[in-house]
Amino acid sequence: MKHMRITVIALIAIALLLITAGCTQPAGTTSTTTVAPTASAAPIKELRIGYQPSTHQMAHFTAMNKGMWQQDLAPLGVQNVTEYLFPTGAPEMQAMLAGNIDVAYVGAAPVLSALSSGLDAKIVGAVQTQGTDLVVRTGVNYTSPQSLKGMKIATFQAGTIQDTILRNWLKQNNISPDKDLEIVGMGPGDAITALTAGKIDAVFLPDPSPAIILGQGTGRTVVQSGQMYPNHTCCVLVVSGKLIREHPEIVEQILRTHQKATEYNLKNSDEAAAIYAQKTGSKLEDIKTSLKIWDGKWVSDPNLIVDPVLDYANIQYDLKYIKTPLTKDQIFDLSFFKKISG
Repeated sequence: MKHMRITVIALIAIALLLITAGCTQPAGTTSTTTVAPTASAAPIKELRIGYQPSTHQMAHFTAMNKGMWQQDLAPLGVQNVTEYLFPTGAPEMQAMLAGNIDVAYVGAAPVLSALSSGLDAKIVGAVQTQGTDLVVRTGVNYTSPQSLKGMKIATFQAGTIQDTILRNWLKQNNISPDKDLEIVGMGPGDAITALTAGKIDAVFLPDPSPAIILGQGTGRTVVQSGQMYPNHTCCVLVVSGKLIREHPEIVEQILRTHQKATEYNLKNSDEAAAIYAQKTGSKLEDIKTSLKIWDGKWVSDPNLIVDPVLDYANIQYDLKYIKTPLTKDQIFDLSFFKKISG
């Protein structure tokens, strides 16, 4: 009996030790092993994805066109994948703040502005780097950044990736973005129209807009964004905090599908261009030209973009777009990519 009591006591002690170990972890670490849906979470029957008309986000175009989203998410209970088109990242992030989309293909900079305003979301994947050009109207003389003084330049709204990079580059070249020239916020269609009509002198727009302007003969590229900020982050993949907490298995599959579509496009760029042209009504030759002359690159690994995005947070703080710089943990959830990459 004495031996039995000792055995029981030992078993209880071991059980308590295991329970304690399971409830604690070293400071500064987070668990990344849970991918099952939360027991009380309502099933997700419709997944809402936001995107923009840019070759930067062609992974979404291909995943949608080839049925990757629907096929990959159906086993997880998702019956419909609905897409929402936005002209730029600012209104897209407003839609996410309002709870109208669950996933966003969007520039990193507007994500930071939204996070500082209370957006419950995280960047889980990279989408693309570089790929924006400064294009001057035909007949406009450009010899150096100083040539831009007194000009009127259209780019995306304040707080977007294009606005952030352009303003930072101008300041690095001792040009005041607010005093030495005029920057106006426009979507790509309006900006191209304004340039063609001679109402503005230049645009700073993501692809394929530079190639479209070149094809029209109304302007020429003078500086690419990779020259302004080498290897800078542009578009990222963002998911809502609610989706992360309640349906991590769906978030994991979203990232797997995004990676699959990215790799497909890298191997089949002509087909990707055709998919994009058909979806947007663009000229196929313009899209093919864009992919030949742009300095962008499609990627999926979020670890590649952490440092540039943190740099953006500091730049936006300096520009007074956000009140305080954001930390890595406030911006990213890298656990999903770590899991799918093995």
